[in-house]
Amino acid sequence: MTILPPMNMVESAADLWHEGEARLKRSPAIQHWPADRERREAAALLSFALGDREASEELAHPDAVVATRPRDRYRLLVERRASGEPMAHILGWTTFRGLRIAVGPGSFIPRQSSELLAETAVRRLRGRRSPIAIDLATGVGPVALAVAHEVRGAEVHGTDISRRAVRQARANAASLGLRNAAFHRGDLFGALPAALRKRVAVITVHPPYVPPRELGDLPLEIRGFEPEDALTDLSADGLGLLARTAEEAPDWLRPGGWLLVEVSPDRAREVRSRLLRSGYRDVRSTRGWPDISRVIVGRV
Repeated sequence: MTILPPMNMVESAADLWHEGEARLKRSPAIQHWPADRERREAAALLSFALGDREASEELAHPDAVVATRPRDRYRLLVERRASGEPMAHILGWTTFRGLRIAVGPGSFIPRQSSELLAETAVRRLRGRRSPIAIDLATGVGPVALAVAHEVRGAEVHGTDISRRAVRQARANAASLGLRNAAFHRGDLFGALPAALRKRVAVITVHPPYVPPRELGDLPLEIRGFEPEDALTDLSADGLGLLARTAEEAPDWLRPGGWLLVEVSPDRAREVRSRLLRSGYRDVRSTRGWPDISRVIVGRV
């Protein structure tokens, strides 16, 4: 049970910030990584509680007294986060490679670790004339949107089986003014225009790869709030969707085109072996910062 300070206590922005940080550090429902995560999240929640206009002034003068209403709102937000509710759901958005991406309940939340997947795709698209890129299992569209934003001459398509996610991805593209990104609802390549076959330069995918037996081991902030089909494909080893992708991608890639797969480090060797067995060339594993994911690349 959280013990709140007496109602007559005068509290500053700094007091509340430290209080929120300490509360989040005690929570067993959230991941405590990186080391400064709780401090940054407490600051973001305080800014949100204060409102954009007041936040810049209050946080610039941390000894300033915070009024009762935003103080109480902040404490409620901290408790929501400490219970495991993701920051993106509380705020309604997250950032991805500098883009503000709206996120709602029922959709997979973009991860900082997936920025490596987008970066790897961008490197392989820049310099090409009118390249085409596909992002499978796109969710609310972060990778597809980042590619469309950073390679303005590219034609980018994202697919997902979730109607809610595709609707949000389209809304994100509209709000960002990205007319070169289109989103389709359907199962992997089945949602795409047939005219794209053998014309695609890069295919990206962050597949659900958690074996069903390991779902219970995930932190509450993930297993309690993320849609299950974004975490696992229910295959025994968790790599059923990836196997389908590797098999079907050559029908869509142009000669020399790349398949890029994001996985956790503990699955990297297995995924690399699968791509090699499927006939892909120049297969290798790349890593970025933070070192919590791998992108396995291979070309046809």
